[in-house]
Amino acid sequence: MISYPSRHCTVELQALPSRIGQVRRIVSAQLRYWHLDALIDRASLGVTELLSNVHRHAQPDKTCTVEIELLLDRLTVSVRDHDPRMPVVDDAEPLATCGRGLAMVAAMSESWGVRPDGESGKVVWFTLPTTSAAVSAPSRRARRTVQEKPARRFAEVGHAADGLLPEHAPARSAVAG
Repeated sequence: MISYPSRHCTVELQALPSRIGQVRRIVSAQLRYWHLDALIDRASLGVTELLSNVHRHAQPDKTCTVEIELLLDRLTVSVRDHDPRMPVVDDAEPLATCGRGLAMVAAMSESWGVRPDGESGKVVWFTLPTTSAAVSAPSRRARRTVQEKPARRFAEVGHAADGLLPEHAPARSAVAG
């Protein structure tokens, strides 16, 4: 079921990989309709991570509801599932292939959280600012600083031993025939 009131969209689904792509496209289309194109990448990334967590961890089933809501200057994206266990944010090992989803959501959103939903479920949510300054320049407070290093050169091209530039060879095809 999909509903599209003016500033609210709800999608109910099974959190299966094929459905996650469909929901990402629905979220993108809704944000375009609301003229929030600048938020599409971050909202799509966040909803993908939350739905992937439902697919991977939720018990007893993978049924969930995705809700996006635009209120004043905030877009809230939430995913409700039927598993009462709260997610745990751990530091992933450097070579781990999973375990970074909620950290990514935290890094790209203005705020995020989780709350119980009745006796048998929870809601995981994140917000994105919709003001023009915040949309064009995401919050820097959640970003980690990375030490800048100069790029390494793998080869110097264009210098012959005598200091003259080499002659250019004609182009050759790498395909036989």
